[in-house]
Amino acid sequence: MLYIVATPIGNLEDMTFRAVRILKEVEYIFAEDTRVTRKLLQHYEISTKLDRYDEFTKMKRIPDIIKLLEEGKNIALVTDAGTPCISDPGYELVDAALQAGIQVSPIPGASALTASTSVAGISLRRFCFEGFLPKKKGRQTLFKSLLEEERPIIIYESPFRLIKTLKDIENYLGNREVVIVREITKIYEEILRGRTKELLEKLENKTIKGEIVLIIKGVNDDVDDRD
Repeated sequence: MLYIVATPIGNLEDMTFRAVRILKEVEYIFAEDTRVTRKLLQHYEISTKLDRYDEFTKMKRIPDIIKLLEEGKNIALVTDAGTPCISDPGYELVDAALQAGIQVSPIPGASALTASTSVAGISLRRFCFEGFLPKKKGRQTLFKSLLEEERPIIIYESPFRLIKTLKDIENYLGNREVVIVREITKIYEEILRGRTKELLEKLENKTIKGEIVLIIKGVNDDVDDRD
């Protein structure tokens, strides 16, 4: 059995009872960053064998992991924080396991996507999720493709690129209303709402820390004001 296990996105108390039990019971845990996951395992006194599975090792690891699964081993896949396979490594392993006839089971829990949308205060019955934006190549093309998107647009962003992304939103999509959710579930959790111009004025000279979720109102739910 391959378990896809969600882990906390900040607050360790968000770990579920079931996730702790599964991580204790499996023979192997594969993690995006073993240093990050080891801290979590130590906190919950989990001694399961830990190994690396990330963007750089995945293609080499997949055949080995599938072999272990076919031998009857139970394996858990975790990411640094949140639910694996959402803007994180994992889907290739899940695909390979399913093709090999191996049962895959999700162990649900924390997700920056769902946690942030729940406190945005806008209708999210439908939305467009873009994950992390391209850093350079393809960035302009992506923004232009989103100009007429009617659904709210959700992206993940680094604190180092937040200002650049807000400027790009204003440049390509207009002075849209944006919700910034920062450090969700952590001590310095912050939710900011406003139009891009207002947010840029507020944040441009401020030191920004922590991972960020941006929720941008869709074109028909907002005034596309470029003035």
